[in-house]
Amino acid sequence: MNLHVSIAITDELDDDIVSSTGSLDLASGEIRDVVYEDYDVKARGGVPATLPDYAFTSGTLSHGGKDVEFSVQVDKFSGKYSVTANELLDIKVRAAKLFAGIEGKELAAGAGKKKTH
Repeated sequence: MNLHVSIAITDELDDDIVSSTGSLDLASGEIRDVVYEDYDVKARGGVPATLPDYAFTSGTLSHGGKDVEFSVQVDKFSGKYSVTANELLDIKVRAAKLFAGIEGKELAAGAGKKKTH
């Protein structure tokens, strides 16, 4: 089963925004395959989070013209992007509600049930 979804990533600097895309693993919260638009990691000496004017990073999961925005953590030493476990749960609940019209308690109630035919 594929538990990866495509996301947009925004690294906010004091006077600039660095846009990229990546793949969010809904099981672990890891963000892989980050591809920057108009930003060269080697030439700039690292990911945007290593720059002195770095402010924060956010992500956006989009589907059918609707968006779920969330906070993204960046490890400045490894350059890896991820979301916390709490943020990941929040993303799943908000995405289910927004994209499928499923309420959080309905999602939680159905999580442990097996389908019978």
